[in-house]
Amino acid sequence: MEPVRNTHATLVDLLDRVLDKGLVINADIIISVAGIPLIGVNLRAALAGMETMLRYGVMQDWDERTRAWEREHRGKKELSLTQGEEVILKMFGSYYYNEGIYTAWRSGYFYLTDKRLLLYRQDFNEVMFETPLEEIKSLVIKEERHFIKEGKEVLYLIDRTDRISRLHAAEMSHLKDAIEKTIKAKGLFLEENPILPEFEEKLIGFLMEGEKITHRGKIWHLMTTPAPGGVVSSTWRPGLLYLTNKRLCWWCDFDRKVAFEAPIDKIAASTVEIRDLSAILKRKKALDVIYETSQGKKVACFSGKSLGEWEKALNRTISRQGATAAESEIETCPQCGQKAPAKELLEKGCSKCGWVSPKLKKKLAQAAK
Repeated sequence: MEPVRNTHATLVDLLDRVLDKGLVINADIIISVAGIPLIGVNLRAALAGMETMLRYGVMQDWDERTRAWEREHRGKKELSLTQGEEVILKMFGSYYYNEGIYTAWRSGYFYLTDKRLLLYRQDFNEVMFETPLEEIKSLVIKEERHFIKEGKEVLYLIDRTDRISRLHAAEMSHLKDAIEKTIKAKGLFLEENPILPEFEEKLIGFLMEGEKITHRGKIWHLMTTPAPGGVVSSTWRPGLLYLTNKRLCWWCDFDRKVAFEAPIDKIAASTVEIRDLSAILKRKKALDVIYETSQGKKVACFSGKSLGEWEKALNRTISRQGATAAESEIETCPQCGQKAPAKELLEKGCSKCGWVSPKLKKKLAQAAK
């Protein structure tokens, strides 16, 4: 064989030649130092496409074993339906699976029946996602943008417990229309124009059962971390702040976990003020949240946009918690000893003996004048 130089050859031509014809490396390498041989390498390697390898009898045993395993373990299986269940639509798609540390889009075939919607993987006879039609509350198609800046349409399925599932299919609109028509044919209705917060994958991981988000936003948090030698360092880090019906929590983008949380019944106060946040950040707004712990009261500091709205939302939550606590507090009527909620005694008086507090008497007298 004579070597030939082709100046017009490209990388594609090289790969095509290697995969089609193959490449054999046969080399003896000796590494010497000062004329003394120290290391010897005997290299025998073959690189080619699988079709070429099998044509020349290389890796034939592996191919036969692999094909036998495939025939035995990965035979196509059909989805088992319940009695009387009818398949309305079958479409290739995927479901975003997020359990523990494993998160990925898992693909299969969507089956829409007159009873449920499910994603089935035939190779392993596995149902990866399933929901009864009666449990579907709303459907929304949104475009998600990823770090590669390419848009991807995703179907958000919201169930009756407000859990959000992300689905993707070959024909998104067709799948959504088919689900809506099937639900309507069963005499059920979907919620129109639901309030759908911007999706974060970690929400599925840290939200507790029955927990609903009332406010959310990107915000910086002043984190204090212990350093060697007993020194405590403070660093501003970006993340997402959430106010739910159960707690105030902050998700750290860097550590990818909830780095701060406080139950709403433990939040004592919140205030916004202007101060120096660092040697560079001068005269910036900061939101201080005072909350109670087993070691006493502590302060969590945040900074970012819309801090005034966060302060109002937190103060409304604190007021509601205070009103609930007052209503649940039981006191005794000073005149007859009848037990009743403290708020009711102070605002309405005793229903048994007619006792009225001095403050309420004064208020009634002014109203009469």
